[in-house]
Amino acid sequence: MGVEVGAQAARSRALAVLRIRSRATAVALLPAAVAVVLLVGGSTGHITGGSWPVTRWIVTALAALVLLAAAGIALVVARARPAVSPTVPIAEASAPDLYRLVRDLADRLDVPPPSAIALTPDCDSWLEDRTHPAHGPPPPEHRDEIAGVRGVGGGAGRPRRAPAAPVLVIGSPFLWWMRVGELRAVLAPVVAGTGPSAHPDIAAARRFVRGLDAAVAVTSEPARGPLARMVLAGVGWVTRLLLRSCRGHAAEMERGVAAAAAERAQAVDYGLRIVAQEQVGLAYAGWDRLLTRVALPAWRMGRWPARLDAGVVAALTELSRRDRLAEGFASRLGERPACDLLEEPGSVDEAASLLAARLFHGGPAEPGPDWAPVDWQEYPDEVVDRTWRTEAARLHRVLDALGVRYPTDPTQPDQGGPTLARVLDHLTAPATPATDDAGLCVDRREAYGESGTGVSLNETETDTEVEVEEEVEEEVGEDGEPVLGSERTAALAAGLSAELAREEAAAPAVASGPGGGAEQPGPDWSFWDDGMLPLFPLQPPRSGRELLADHVTAMVCCAAMDTAGAAPGLDWLDGPALLVDGVRAADLGPRVLTLVEDGDPEPLRDWLRHLGVRPEKPVRLV
Repeated sequence: MGVEVGAQAARSRALAVLRIRSRATAVALLPAAVAVVLLVGGSTGHITGGSWPVTRWIVTALAALVLLAAAGIALVVARARPAVSPTVPIAEASAPDLYRLVRDLADRLDVPPPSAIALTPDCDSWLEDRTHPAHGPPPPEHRDEIAGVRGVGGGAGRPRRAPAAPVLVIGSPFLWWMRVGELRAVLAPVVAGTGPSAHPDIAAARRFVRGLDAAVAVTSEPARGPLARMVLAGVGWVTRLLLRSCRGHAAEMERGVAAAAAERAQAVDYGLRIVAQEQVGLAYAGWDRLLTRVALPAWRMGRWPARLDAGVVAALTELSRRDRLAEGFASRLGERPACDLLEEPGSVDEAASLLAARLFHGGPAEPGPDWAPVDWQEYPDEVVDRTWRTEAARLHRVLDALGVRYPTDPTQPDQGGPTLARVLDHLTAPATPATDDAGLCVDRREAYGESGTGVSLNETETDTEVEVEEEVEEEVGEDGEPVLGSERTAALAAGLSAELAREEAAAPAVASGPGGGAEQPGPDWSFWDDGMLPLFPLQPPRSGRELLADHVTAMVCCAAMDTAGAAPGLDWLDGPALLVDGVRAADLGPRVLTLVEDGDPEPLRDWLRHLGVRPEKPVRLV
């Protein structure tokens, strides 16, 4: 395993974990050993007379119960399936250059090569143990009907022997953003971890800990009957006790393995690895921005971008251009990208993009009419335009439900259509007599302090001041969320939240398995449960204020597109964007918030007049 200090520390901690397993086994066998001594002593005449016969049978019965319980716990630990990260498996035939790079790296590090390579839609890389029989490769497609049936089709029903070496999991954004040399430098300490992982003591300790963790998960699942709940409760208590006993040793063992891997990898591309680590942080920032700002709006519309990894390159290139870092990246972008190590990078990117949508949004497992892929060229029309018009239509449906009338100004034509003027008139806060009489102008934005208290308006202690201060204090809720401009605005926000909740409840359930027999890279669908999705939600549910602001912004953009010649666009860092004469329109968000929070439409009306938007004209909705 090598002479690294970390490796020796990891082995000593692994032996401590195995000693805990041995002690648990000894405790389980102790009553049986006492029973054997009593039985042998009785049969040979050495332990007879008095209460020994009764004691002998009591101890024998107790030993049988303890052995039965220990066998049941051992069976649960052995058969429990350890958790596996959802990944996209990469066959060697689809990425021979990538496998060659990893094997050459393992040879330079003098460690065993990983057994396989998989991709994950995240900016991280690690080794994952998949030696459990349940994590073996699936049977061929033509044997699906008899898979797992013993004695059928010769040896086809026998469980496959899982590979001993761990699987190398690589973050898919790394392959598209990093160059080949940078990827090799980043993977060096990860691949070096296969050396300590191959040691028998460390491997056995890891299997024991993973088995205990999986058994705890099994006992935590809801059972059907009271007897099953009682049995699982006992098994769960024992496994949790063992897991707590070896938790500290297991953590120190993993730290030792990581230290040994880092020490062994220092001799491989050390200088380049320092530069590559900077690209890891940059890739993480761009990936997070792309998911939250660009991919999430598409997922909400039933579309999933099929080239997320290619999009992160565009997002990071745009970020470097805005931050004036393009000169520093120009030289590295001329080198060979790591995605060239794949035979079909487009298919792999599509599979990783679908897995990302499944993990971060909980989308279906396969494409369909309501869950279709979208290319970046089609994103403005398929996602941005449809999102804005759908939200604008929802806004007017809620206004209809609230009984809001259409504008009755005789100078405005096209009465009765979905107009922006209707929204502006409804959200405009009516002037309060108390504020007009006192000549006070309350700035709501100054009132939104962290403590949620009002601000002093003037130095005179008048009744009007007290009333306005109390009103300002109530504008910040108990949760710190600013209260909307008026009761009508709050009612509209609540109506939008209820309408959106009804639409989500009426949506069909997601599919739980893969589609047909397409022989292209795809995620491991069978190792995780649909009820856990999404595993990593990107954002918490939007509040009523955020929903209202988004819907008003969508209505403004629809009016700009239909009456001022604007167009939907895509900003790689900010997501959907409104383009006017090919240039992104700015300063719209703060003006919409002023209308929503303060009930003041004048900043937004000035913005509309400057662009030539006509609020009184009806817009086209979905």
